[in-house]
Amino acid sequence: MRRKILYTLGFICCATVVFAQQPKKADRLFRDLAYIEAAKAYEAYLERESSPSVETLGNVADSYYFVSNDSSAVRYYKKVYELQKDAMSETHFHRYIQALRGTRDYEGADKLMKTYLKRKGDENEISRYAREKSYLDSLEQTESLFTVYDLESNTPRSDFGATFYGDKVVFSSTRKKSYTLYVWNQQPFLDLYMGERNATDGELFNVDLFLSNIRSKYHDATITFSPDLSSIYYTTNILKNKNKLVKDDSGTNNFHIIKGTIEDGKIIKTESLPFNSVDYSVGHPCMSPDGKWLFFVSDMPGGYGDTDIYVAEMSEDGSVVSEPQNLGPVINTGGKEMFPYFREGILYFSSDGHYGLGRLDVFKSEQKEEGKPEFGEPKNLGNPVNSNKDDFSFVIDSTETHGYFSSNRLEGMGDDDIYYYTKEKEPCDQLVSGKVTNKNTKLALEGATVKVFDEFGDLVTQTTTGADGMYEVEVPCENTYKFQASKPNYTTEEREVITTEENGDKITDINFELTNFDDLIVKEDNQEKIDVNPIYFEFDKADITPQAAEELDKVIYVMNQFSDVKIKIESHADCRGNAKYNRGLTDRRAKSTQKYILDVGKIDSSRIESAVGYGEDRPKIVCETCSLCTEEQHSENRRSDFIIIEK
Repeated sequence: MRRKILYTLGFICCATVVFAQQPKKADRLFRDLAYIEAAKAYEAYLERESSPSVETLGNVADSYYFVSNDSSAVRYYKKVYELQKDAMSETHFHRYIQALRGTRDYEGADKLMKTYLKRKGDENEISRYAREKSYLDSLEQTESLFTVYDLESNTPRSDFGATFYGDKVVFSSTRKKSYTLYVWNQQPFLDLYMGERNATDGELFNVDLFLSNIRSKYHDATITFSPDLSSIYYTTNILKNKNKLVKDDSGTNNFHIIKGTIEDGKIIKTESLPFNSVDYSVGHPCMSPDGKWLFFVSDMPGGYGDTDIYVAEMSEDGSVVSEPQNLGPVINTGGKEMFPYFREGILYFSSDGHYGLGRLDVFKSEQKEEGKPEFGEPKNLGNPVNSNKDDFSFVIDSTETHGYFSSNRLEGMGDDDIYYYTKEKEPCDQLVSGKVTNKNTKLALEGATVKVFDEFGDLVTQTTTGADGMYEVEVPCENTYKFQASKPNYTTEEREVITTEENGDKITDINFELTNFDDLIVKEDNQEKIDVNPIYFEFDKADITPQAAEELDKVIYVMNQFSDVKIKIESHADCRGNAKYNRGLTDRRAKSTQKYILDVGKIDSSRIESAVGYGEDRPKIVCETCSLCTEEQHSENRRSDFIIIEK
């Protein structure tokens, strides 16, 4: 059924005009969808016929294509193309391109596709093709987030369509032995199976039929569940009286979606969904986690391609309450879009109409707005999820760390295999920018270094400002960082930055103002001193006052900013009072300031050479007599100096 779903889903292959000279047996097998036998019959005919018709060549190419024998399909599509060139049907041309990619002849496929698009002249298609090809090419240059594992529980037959059912997994398979075979691929019809899941490696065990009382004589597959697991929605052939196929006017038996109600582990009621029809197929249902939407696939009239993805709104009791809505040309193409799966605002689906590695590839599309089934441009998941063969039925769990998909890639165990994967967290980065300026002049500082440290103090990244003082860095999301701006002979400033969870967000105006060392000192009498205001003490005391602490913090700031700076402290008094007493008082004050700087600033004691009080012995202004000094002159003589002796 997977082949049937992939290539017909109710639309039978375009009827081929059969001329009298064509092989009747092969044509009959082809019309009956018995493609394996049809290919053999056509090959036998071609051994006898040296000039087969284009229709016959197309039929044998299609026969191989529908059973995934791409190398043989390419051989015959090439003959059709050489005979018809631009007159080759779009259906056959599209299959030719996919078969070329299926043989990994990407260069040949791209060359033909570019010629086709140029001739068609649709600028939108050309633009989309270029974007999608460029994106897929870029994925090859990056390490994939996915690690893929084949499952030992696969069989030599077809196993596909795994989906979560609580802590178990339900999937479709032809593993059960049967004397009734599906003519398309000579395998039994599909049934639904359930297996327990090994949480470590995703392996399935204790596999058995799922809800055996819904089993029909034909295909039962591709299932989804209501959020409370009380209802199922699955794809099956349209039947009458349980076992008789119902066909449309063209003789095609289509598929439809059946809703089943589960009670005590059994289906107690089934009903057909209102948008089902005998005249077209509906299948591949996927219920959104909140139960509000049912996504599905159909070839109903009015679509964009062979099969499109639709969505219908659902009520709380699981009933359809809206007309099906086509997801539109951003998702759907002229080819096949199939196997939708919606989780955490992302629609996953398979397509052979968007640019891929070959045949069906898995794509993802982000929801544009919460609450609306509208999606952005699809992105190919790339290798190793996708291959040159069919890759489909992608599901992911709520933690977005693991899941399953299906593929008929050559290295598998059987026809279609179920693969388990683990997924690393997607990279999430944000841009942080700002400006570094001189604090005094407000001018931009060129050549300043901006470093970013994580919570452990490890350097994450760094950059240098340009002539305009601007910088920009990229850092991972959801973290707290310390941004540090510095420049030789300038202070170093820090700011905390917290990034959010949104990939691509921008954080601006993380600005810094740095102070030049020369703006923090004064030069007097061939000495450099840290620039502070006069420090005042209470009368006859050496205790650090709040005003003194404010000024001493400036000294600490300079010494912390410039780790090579060493100083000596000198404390002076005016000429009033006893000279010996003044000497002792200023010495106590010098040592008090030294202690404050060392204790509060956590400064190494080796960086303060000395702390000495000189009393009135070294006046800044010398008066003829002490009594002649003005109060202003006394104030200037009564000072504390923090003299830089090394920097």
